[in-house]
Amino acid sequence: MHFLIAGASGFLGSHLTASLRTAGHEVTTLSRSGAGAEAVTWDPYAGPLDPAVVDKADVVVNLAGSPTAGNPHSPKWARELRKSRVTTTRVLAEAIAASATKPAFLAGNAIAIYGDHGEETVNEADDSRGSSFLTEVTLEWKAATQPAVDAGARVAVLHTVPVMDRRSAPLKQLRLLFKTGLGGRIGSGQQYMPMISLRDWVAAATFVAEHEEIAGPVNLCCASTPTNAQFTSELAGLLHRPALAPVPAIVLKQAAGKLAPELLGSIRAVPEKLLSAGFRFADPDVGSVLRTGLGVGS
Repeated sequence: MHFLIAGASGFLGSHLTASLRTAGHEVTTLSRSGAGAEAVTWDPYAGPLDPAVVDKADVVVNLAGSPTAGNPHSPKWARELRKSRVTTTRVLAEAIAASATKPAFLAGNAIAIYGDHGEETVNEADDSRGSSFLTEVTLEWKAATQPAVDAGARVAVLHTVPVMDRRSAPLKQLRLLFKTGLGGRIGSGQQYMPMISLRDWVAAATFVAEHEEIAGPVNLCCASTPTNAQFTSELAGLLHRPALAPVPAIVLKQAAGKLAPELLGSIRAVPEKLLSAGFRFADPDVGSVLRTGLGVGS
């Protein structure tokens, strides 16, 4: 298969690109600089993308955009996050709609689209709740795929959860915090905290690309979602450190600003579409996700 990937230089994009090429797929990247032998220059803020660029692709993947982790008190961060995610998605969706071949579109998104669902399990058929900043952004982000949907292309919206790997946020920072003995649960710790290992995220995104029956929202999360308290206990145990420094909810609300609802809210996500289609997780629960993410034995 021929993949066209925006955001290939990022953490997830670089690992997905390498995995696809190792598996024998052809990958062309979209780059603002055009660097690389198999790269095409694009500027999503300068105007439309030539539909001929996507004509050769079987699958277009969008992982581009500014990081969701940033200074939650910065209006600039909030504006750039919204603009980058929505604009890149819309430009690619419009190019797909105008193309002759209508390739499949794997549109990156985030699990925050559901909002706080408490103890309820949440699969792809469930609604969006609340009006937190990230929930609003993810809804606009998803709406930007509509031109491709209307044109009849297969569109899968990837509801990605935090990917746990010691080389990247959030596990990179949490590992250091817990190793100093300053780790602890957040708020009550009873909120559900979906996650996935890097190898399962890459495998799941590839699985969606290769299975034409999968479309619409797709939860990319491990099969069994832990609570924050369970995550805290598991991480502390693997690092052989106590977890005695809980963060009170009132403190977190002040410190985390716009991101506080995502840290205190609860999404007990279930990857129903992946499981129903036969995808098998290498790391189905919090213990295996963290062991793989930390690079420690079982």
